[in-house]
Amino acid sequence: MAPLPTTMRAAVLRKPGEPLVIETLNVPRPRHGEVLLKVTACGLCHSDLHVLGGAIDFPVPAVLGHEVSGVIAELGDGLSHSGLDVGQPVSGGFLMPCGECEACRRGRDDLCGPFFEMNRLHGTLYDGQTRLFTPDGEPVSMYSMGALAQYCVVPATAVAPLASGLDPVNSAILGCAAMTAYGAVRHGADLRYGESVAVVATGGVGSNILQFASAMGADPIIAIDVKEEKLAEARGLGATHTVNSTTEDVRQRVLEITGGRGVEVSFEALGIPATWKTALDALADGGRMVPVGLGAGVQTAGVEINRTVRRGQSILGSYGARTRVDLPAVVSMAARGVIDVDRVVHKTFSLDEVNEGYAMLHDGSMVGRGVIDMAL
Repeated sequence: MAPLPTTMRAAVLRKPGEPLVIETLNVPRPRHGEVLLKVTACGLCHSDLHVLGGAIDFPVPAVLGHEVSGVIAELGDGLSHSGLDVGQPVSGGFLMPCGECEACRRGRDDLCGPFFEMNRLHGTLYDGQTRLFTPDGEPVSMYSMGALAQYCVVPATAVAPLASGLDPVNSAILGCAAMTAYGAVRHGADLRYGESVAVVATGGVGSNILQFASAMGADPIIAIDVKEEKLAEARGLGATHTVNSTTEDVRQRVLEITGGRGVEVSFEALGIPATWKTALDALADGGRMVPVGLGAGVQTAGVEINRTVRRGQSILGSYGARTRVDLPAVVSMAARGVIDVDRVVHKTFSLDEVNEGYAMLHDGSMVGRGVIDMAL
């Protein structure tokens, strides 16, 4: 590859509630166990809105962007036997396990304490330092790997080689939208063949839950949303039925579809009290509700205690997935056509258009996922 430049362009959050600013930052360098990616593309995730708006307190200045595709530009120390190499296209997972804590040793990358404590609270990697700096030496926090930039540093535990044939831009969504969906279906719900499913909120994550549920033999699969255009798209992603919660009584409609029983598994993919209620209302006796969406700051949802207890219903939270095992699995399934990432990506933007992309995400006009293409 060509010699690395010394500086790069990045979208920087200076103050919550204000637009991102395109600035010049130093190109970061990987340390032990890390890789430097030349970013191909970065997905725009709904959870970013919580940081941008200040509902989640995160140190600024900061660079967001936590689902990424790119090409390895440099390897840090300690990776000579990792199977990774310069020039290799990879997907980067947002949940970057340290690989050493008690949870990681048990294979529960999704519960990695250092990831939450050091990265998601303080914007650093696992030595307590960021990799991002302005040319004047000002430190810039990293939300996951901080991939809304031309280059980013990612722990090697959070990258998986991309299979040939996958679109390198659209594959950016594998590391969050697709991996989170897979974690919810495979681990959160432990979905079984023939079980009935409802998916509440069919954006980037919900669209992928539909695909994985279909691949695993769920039936019926009911997509629930407030936007007709999202429901129309859901029909092509595995939904056997759709329900518009603004015009239909969700519980009544689900009971009609399921012969009066409700669904065995409902997935909630937005993280607001209203969608929690909808997901719980759709459940059958003995059913499992799997919430995936993150709320803005500290949010609470009402749960009818007696109904939950008497009907033996379970609420099983699911955050991300077990990156070291699940990200390669998701890449493989995308390569085999089990999921179609190209269909989930709704629109691509240049880095200069990043605020336009987040505005569409905020107002609900984004169908599926939006992606920043660094070549635009």
